Amino acid sequence: QVQLVESGGGLVQPGGSLRLSCAASGSIFRVNAMGWYRQAPGKQRELVAGIISGGSTTYADSVKGRFTISRDNAKNTVYLQMNSLKLEDTAVYYCNADLTYYSGSHYARNDYWGQGTQVTVSS
Repeated sequence: QVQLVESGGGLVQPGGSLRLSCAASGSIFRVNAMGWYRQAPGKQRELVAGIISGGSTTYADSVKGRFTISRDNAKNTVYLQMNSLKLEDTAVYYCNADLTYYSGSHYARNDYWGQGTQVTVSS
């Protein structure tokens, strides 16, 4: 059984900062990739930032230069440092992980989602 637990959302003023965390736990053999998505009311879920096992990262154009994704491999945890937050960053942020896990008799690979954490940017 694999779980993703997110933390760090909240209310912040424009220009402020927040740091999101997502910890993966369970019978994890390998973390292939982790990332953050967000979904604003009335909009589709979109990729915000991602990081693969080799350390390469990708960002949505709208957050480049403001957000930084990082990972602690020993803790199977991914972070999203969000600086210079804007009103349009308001959304529910979801952690996603592409994991290889041990199911007792074999290894398998699956995609997992966290429960989501609300980020609200408002003055």
